[in-house]
Amino acid sequence: MLLLFRHNAHLQLNSEFPYLPWQFLVVGLAGTVATLGGILDWRYHRNPLNLKIPKKERDAEAAALGLGGVPMFLLMSIATLHHKPTILLIPIVIVLIYTVVAISYDEFVFHIKRCGPVENAYHRMLVFGNGAAWLAWFHYIYC
Repeated sequence: MLLLFRHNAHLQLNSEFPYLPWQFLVVGLAGTVATLGGILDWRYHRNPLNLKIPKKERDAEAAALGLGGVPMFLLMSIATLHHKPTILLIPIVIVLIYTVVAISYDEFVFHIKRCGPVENAYHRMLVFGNGAAWLAWFHYIYC
C-alpha cells in the first residue's frame, strides 16, 4: 500500500531517512512478530498429533478474521488516505469492539482449555503483535 500511494500527501513519507513515520516502523516490527506467531501456530497444527481443532473453533476464528480483521484493514486503509479520517472513527471502533470480542471468545472458550505453553506463546505473539501494530496505525491516523 505504501508503494502504491507513496505520492499521497496524507502519508507524510520522506525522501530521506527516516523515510517513514515511526508508527509505520512499529507496524512493521509488531506485524512481523504477529506473522511469525501465526506461521508457527499453523506449523504447530500441521503436526498430526496437534491437529485437533473443532469446527466451532475454526468457525469462530474465521468470523474474527472475516468479519473483524478484513473490514478493519479496509477501514484503516481508507482512513489513512482520507483527508478527513474522523468520519471513519465510529465504524473503526465498532469493528474493533467486535474483533476484540471475537478474539477473546476464541481464546477463552477454545484455547484456554487445550493449549499448552508453546501454543499459547504463538497465540500471544499473534494477538499482541496485531494489537500493537493496530495501535501504532491508529495513532498515525488520529494523532
